[in-house]
Amino acid sequence: MEANRRKLEVASVFLKLGALGYGGTALWGVFQNELQERRGWLTKERFLEGLALVQSLPGAPLVQMCIFTGYQRAGAWGGLLAGLAFVLPAFAIMLVLAKLHASLGAAPFMRDAFYGLGPVVLALFAVTLYRLGRNAIKDRPSIAIAAAAAALAAWTPLGLAATIALAGCAGVALNYSRARGLLAGLVVVLLAGAEQVVAALLAGPSASATVTPHAADFWDVGLFFLKVGAATFGGGISILGFVQEQVVNQAHWITAQEFLDGLALGQMTPGPIIMVAAYVGYKVAGVAGAALATVAIFLPSFVIMLSIMPVVDRVRGLAWVKAGIRGISPAVVGAISISLLRLAPHAAPDAFAAGVLVLTLLALLAWRLPPLPSLLGGCLIGVLVRSRMFGLLPL
Repeated sequence: MEANRRKLEVASVFLKLGALGYGGTALWGVFQNELQERRGWLTKERFLEGLALVQSLPGAPLVQMCIFTGYQRAGAWGGLLAGLAFVLPAFAIMLVLAKLHASLGAAPFMRDAFYGLGPVVLALFAVTLYRLGRNAIKDRPSIAIAAAAAALAAWTPLGLAATIALAGCAGVALNYSRARGLLAGLVVVLLAGAEQVVAALLAGPSASATVTPHAADFWDVGLFFLKVGAATFGGGISILGFVQEQVVNQAHWITAQEFLDGLALGQMTPGPIIMVAAYVGYKVAGVAGAALATVAIFLPSFVIMLSIMPVVDRVRGLAWVKAGIRGISPAVVGAISISLLRLAPHAAPDAFAAGVLVLTLLALLAWRLPPLPSLLGGCLIGVLVRSRMFGLLPL
């Protein structure tokens, strides 16, 4: 009876998050506030463990975090229900928006709203990192690991997965066994170097196009997005970059303007921003294409998470695993902070937007404002300013 109650609870909570969780990266703040602070389903340490895990895997980190949390609350069925409940509202809304876009086209109102939305999203992202960082970065070793992870993310081609793996090795070396940690770190470096060499050897005009330019059919869409979901690391931003390169520049399934419109619709859709896959699928093969693209891009996340969660639960109590997590947690904060900095020029392109960013940061830190009203307020500010209602910007 208790097990069934928990499953229903998980499904209802994640259905609400999937329907109301706007803001892309701001959803990490929503998750922490709703699941960790308000409901207590995860401790801060466990939340960071989950964050580190999903950032190390291919696929959709937000959906994987839903599965991780649902699994903690109600087992395998809880993980499955959490992921499905989170994704379904976003798919339904994106499908409606894609159909409206096909009929009406993109409205200038949307661009105005995104102007105000950008700095608010970045502020929510920054506050989330700050709150996580206070728990993960406590001493000199954790400060050094966070700084090293940020440096690797900023100035090297090393991927996020390899950076987090190296941080885990550093944690093992510092807190469990120096010899084993250094040996594991050497293996990670060699594997990462081999990956770079192979990528360089395969690079070239003929090999770089992983999708052959041609008019796509239904199954092309499914196969492509299955590959994206199974093999793309780095979260929504890197996934969208890869999708844009392939469907616009390589395969020419849609135009650059159509893809930009899809990104705009993605910002208006709750849940994971890579739901843009449904938009691309709709443009190529209608409603069936949208459904297939959605299933294909998220299916690997479900398979991977539900396969590894039993193992994660069994090994996380081991001493060397705990030592590795002590290195991984600050590295996650350091590496993701670089993504925040890279988003800043796009989110705050002028002085007014930068002012909105600063004021939102102060308000979130002082009063713990809920994310959704903050996002709606940003949209309203963008519309008012862009319409020159207040004459604040020389447009």
